[in-house]
Amino acid sequence: MTFVVEREDGWIAVEEMARYFGPVRGWIGAEREVVRAARGRVLDVGAGAGRVALHLQARGHEVLAIDTSPGSVRVSRELGVRHAEVRAVSSIRAADGPFDTFAFFGNNLGLLRDARHGPWLLRRLRAAAAPGARMIGSIRDPYRTDDPDALGYQAWNRERGRMAGQMRFRLRYRSHRSAWFDYMAMSLPELTAIAEAGGWSVERVADDGGPRYGVVLASAG
Repeated sequence: MTFVVEREDGWIAVEEMARYFGPVRGWIGAEREVVRAARGRVLDVGAGAGRVALHLQARGHEVLAIDTSPGSVRVSRELGVRHAEVRAVSSIRAADGPFDTFAFFGNNLGLLRDARHGPWLLRRLRAAAAPGARMIGSIRDPYRTDDPDALGYQAWNRERGRMAGQMRFRLRYRSHRSAWFDYMAMSLPELTAIAEAGGWSVERVADDGGPRYGVVLASAG
């Protein structure tokens, strides 16, 4: 089964749904590496069908899985995720914690969105973090491409005063479509700067040179 990614400039791509359901052995190497850094109670952000939550549950972690899609949350519950809620990561409060690990897999570190929103969100999550908390996940590096469509969109972003890797898109499946939302791809230096502005630091990087890399961030508090 497939779905469509529709970008604000009219560009579209077709994606396979299977990668949102697969067990850990089918994940990219960077994700397999950084998921081992999970500790204690976990907040799984943008959990989708629950592949990460299910893996961590099986390892004995207490996991709260969140996603803004009611359909995704319903599917994740049907597949066995014990605690799943329809909510945005920006709604997380100190009272929801403490969390030992914040998981942002499937490029979901892109939910940091831009250079202003990212540090704000990271500071908000720190308020719900246990001492020594970690953030683990994956992100796409926008500069590892020679695709003229991607490079043209990056140039358009710069012309508008945005970071090159920012994007606005929505997802479509048959007659269903999501709301438009903002996302960001970042190089490691860009992510490092945003993390530090939000009170986190890069502790470990998993990078095989592909389009995506994995990171472990440590809370400064």
